[in-house]
Amino acid sequence: MGKVTIRALRAVLAVVLAGTLGVQAMMVWTLVGGNDPEDGSVPLTPLRLITIVGMLSAQVALVCVWRLVAMVRRGTVFSHAAFRYVDGVIGAIVAAALVWFAGTALNAPGQREDPGVTVVMGGIGVAILGVALIVLVLRMLLAQAVARDTGAAQLQAELDEVI
Repeated sequence: MGKVTIRALRAVLAVVLAGTLGVQAMMVWTLVGGNDPEDGSVPLTPLRLITIVGMLSAQVALVCVWRLVAMVRRGTVFSHAAFRYVDGVIGAIVAAALVWFAGTALNAPGQREDPGVTVVMGGIGVAILGVALIVLVLRMLLAQAVARDTGAAQLQAELDEVI
């Protein structure tokens, strides 16, 4: 991975992370400040809670990818330490899918005349789970690469002893 690619990816990750943190801060400000004309409060609706949890799962994935990019830059990504971050990405994607399904379930009663929207939203949730499965396959490839790297290091050590 080149320096330009790493910098570009970090810039994108930083902008998205800052954006989600900004939206969360505004949501908390609105919930605390309130805008209800009767009592000044804003109820914490299930949809607002789902939005907050969804952004939190995205933030976890962003931080884990940031750490993996740092490991790539240092050349240490083919180590057992990388599994923690890949598992974090997988967990965040699964959490995002569950949040999406919860949002779909909340939206479904309002779609009685057009249930196709609910079906499409369910399909998007399945696609999100598919992304988690793709990352899981990539995790398995990382495990194979770490095993081969470890084996190569052992063979190199044995060869160094012989020479």
